[in-house]
Amino acid sequence: MDAQGRGRADNIDPADQWVLNPNTGEYELRLTPSAPQSAQAAQSPQSAVPGPRRPAAPGTGPGGTRDAASPEIPGQRRRRAEPEPPAGRRSRRQPVQKKSKAKKVLLWTGGTMAFVLVAASAAGYLYIKHLNDNITSVSDDGASTGGFSKDKAINLLIIGTDKRTGSGNEGYGDAGSVGHADTTILLHIAKDRSNATALSIPRDLIVDVPDCQTEQSDGSEKVIAGTENVRFNTSLGQDGRTASCTVRTVTELTGIQADNFMVADFNAVKTLTDAVGGVEVCLAKDIDDSDSHLKLSKGTHNISGETALAFVRTRHSVGFGGDLSRIQLQQQFLSALMRKLSSNSTLTSPTKLLKLAEVGTKALTVDSQLDSIGKLKDLGLELGKLNPKNLTFTTIPVLDNPAEKVKATVVLNDTKAPAVFQAIKDDVSFTAVKKKQAQASKDAAAARLEGSKSAASEVRVRILNGGAQAGSAQETLNWLQNDEGVLKSENAGNADAELSRTTLEYAPDQADQARELASLMGLSGSAMKPGKSVVNSQGLPAITLTLGKDFQGAGVSLTTPTKAPDVDSKTTADKVTCAK
Repeated sequence: MDAQGRGRADNIDPADQWVLNPNTGEYELRLTPSAPQSAQAAQSPQSAVPGPRRPAAPGTGPGGTRDAASPEIPGQRRRRAEPEPPAGRRSRRQPVQKKSKAKKVLLWTGGTMAFVLVAASAAGYLYIKHLNDNITSVSDDGASTGGFSKDKAINLLIIGTDKRTGSGNEGYGDAGSVGHADTTILLHIAKDRSNATALSIPRDLIVDVPDCQTEQSDGSEKVIAGTENVRFNTSLGQDGRTASCTVRTVTELTGIQADNFMVADFNAVKTLTDAVGGVEVCLAKDIDDSDSHLKLSKGTHNISGETALAFVRTRHSVGFGGDLSRIQLQQQFLSALMRKLSSNSTLTSPTKLLKLAEVGTKALTVDSQLDSIGKLKDLGLELGKLNPKNLTFTTIPVLDNPAEKVKATVVLNDTKAPAVFQAIKDDVSFTAVKKKQAQASKDAAAARLEGSKSAASEVRVRILNGGAQAGSAQETLNWLQNDEGVLKSENAGNADAELSRTTLEYAPDQADQARELASLMGLSGSAMKPGKSVVNSQGLPAITLTLGKDFQGAGVSLTTPTKAPDVDSKTTADKVTCAK
């Protein structure tokens, strides 16, 4: 609401005029004293977000369409309510007691998704259009997968820049910064939505930034040459690089391609924490950092606005005083913000939700695949299926740069980092999660590996390429014949369709051959597909090995690990930790 409207009776916040009637289980419109005091009940339109009944979005009627009897959206004149329908008709409705599911729709991606739940609940067309107009989007330049899918794991890259836009930010970051990738988190949400991993990428990590094609602000296309052995944060802003260059750098570094990305600057931290009434953080000691302007005593504090920004920017007064110590502070802050967003004080307040929608849509820049409230709402619904205790924050394993006498940068820990990247690619949880897969199904898959095995020389197999890199079928053939003694094998070319996972199909009387080949290939029981036999080029029965996209080379085991590797530090979003 603008300042000019604060003194007008017809500009009272519409969200505060909806009151739950315990006798009907519905929300009713309570008008101002100057208006007729009818107790008109208006059922909330069917929201896209699962949960309890909530007031309809300002300015909407059933189904989300504009209703003359509904309150106005902010900035528009409210019409008088129409006469109440016969009381007897409504009195026959019994209160509906539903277990709230709102907490399952959590907005926890470091504050950058704070508006998603709100977008879904504020269903009015005009208000949605207003929120859509707030959103700033930039091209993904083909660097992402093209957008998340509801039936697959999701990889979301969240980028916080050090660009000093907005008032009050003069004391933070580099004075002339064009907006580097100062805080970057790769958020992986499991396919079954049972867990997620938030992997922080240090800004001072030495990486190779690849060539990247970008769409510049004037609409022109430009290929920006890559650079080797530079700080990760230069993947954005430097030499005109856009966020898509950061996406390409993360793919080069981890082997994980982001589905979507979001970018937030200093103002996002301030405005989002103000909107939720602050978040609670804990300090194990007093902090007085003149560089970040953070001055807080030991203990717990509710911080917002400038203090919240100073908290996530400070580093000299915590840990070893470097960027890795600051990452731990940022992870603590994001966990606290998630808990606040999922609390009843936020989820049950229409005023806070509308404010979050307004602030959130202005705080972010998203990729061109997330350029509408509808798309963000769909993403929010997927994220909302996660339990906070199964969201793990951790950091890419790194070492001090051995090439420096004065340690200022870090390099990848080649011993530990690859296992972390592989665990994320394999959708392995970093927390103990009870999987939803039926035990009977797992037992049946494991049983396929049990039993006698034939000699390698007796295995007759046709090898197909079903999505692996070109030449994989021939590479596997050579390895099986020359190294493993599977002489009755042949390259049968490409499969009819691509597969995400490698499979081994066999007839019942070929099970002993299949078990031997599975052992050699490192295949799990779930990769074995009892079916029918085929004939090879000599007209003899054979089993069929189809190499999928998960194939990583001849002799590399394809058994997916069930346990994540150990990492130097990790925490989950449901726990409160105190910064040291």
